[in-house]
Amino acid sequence: MQAPSISIKNLTLNIHSSPKAAMPALAVLSAALAASGAMKAETTALTDIPAVGQAWPGQGGVNGGLVPARGDVAAHYLIIAAADIGDHEWGGYREESKATSKTDGMANTAALIEGNHPAAKAAANYTADNHCSFYLPSAAELYHCWVNCPEVFAQDCYYWSSSQRSADYAFLMTFDDGYQTSIGKYDELRVRPVRRLFI
Repeated sequence: MQAPSISIKNLTLNIHSSPKAAMPALAVLSAALAASGAMKAETTALTDIPAVGQAWPGQGGVNGGLVPARGDVAAHYLIIAAADIGDHEWGGYREESKATSKTDGMANTAALIEGNHPAAKAAANYTADNHCSFYLPSAAELYHCWVNCPEVFAQDCYYWSSSQRSADYAFLMTFDDGYQTSIGKYDELRVRPVRRLFI
């Protein structure tokens, strides 16, 4: 007789003792999981994820899609604020900043809010559904938004990223064609905050 096993999502527990001895242990494990609600919570979480580009109730905006793990940042969903929060200067013209990451807007924003950077400060001050972890997206995060749901952005506007190109310039993006370039930090461009949702 084959040893019994129990599967929980991607975890399989194989019992390497005699089947009769293993059955009480499996029953206890199964009962504990059912009592804790772990299996139900996992199923509920999967069914509650809205389609990309749709509002995610209680999360402060729109589902921008799953972002794979990169470096020390775990895989997460990018939540895009439901609306733009105005036009702001990037700030710090002719000053080097530490906001040089093309992929980590959260780290860029943390560096920028220490100085005179209105776009990053506006994004960091944004709150929705009691979430206050918003930030100005990086160049790669804006591109991720364009790939997944460009329709939730204005098609005729330039959007600031939090990624600096030089002391004078920072990266921007347009959502009608996915064009990325850089422009002077003194220009006022559209700002759309994002936040991370780890599942």
